[in-house]
Amino acid sequence: MHMTDETFETLIANELDALPERFTKHMDNVAIVYADEPTPEQRTKLALRCNETLFGLYEGIPLIQRGIAYNMVLPDKITLFKHPLLAVSHDEVTLREAIRHTLWHELAHHVGLDHARIHELDHKRATELSNG
Repeated sequence: MHMTDETFETLIANELDALPERFTKHMDNVAIVYADEPTPEQRTKLALRCNETLFGLYEGIPLIQRGIAYNMVLPDKITLFKHPLLAVSHDEVTLREAIRHTLWHELAHHVGLDHARIHELDHKRATELSNG
């Protein structure tokens, strides 16, 4: 699947707008960006093996770790990685779903959830969807 940067950026904006407010209401001082691939430094920092991919990355200070002295800091950053997301998408519908899920996952890190809790919530959501 191929897509221009402009179209990909529009899809990100649309999927961000489509997320429920409870996920986006705490996004003060958060930048949403995209890149083609994770940098070598990001891959090293996360200890990714050559066969592992990354769809998104949250970099910042989670809300639950911020104290009263938190001010005058650079924005937190959520990066979506275009090529890995395109690689797992068969069409625009599955790409939109992958973008939406990646945004939700990285916003969950922003509010302070760890991978165990995120996967638990993913499982719960999948169960609810399959049950109707």
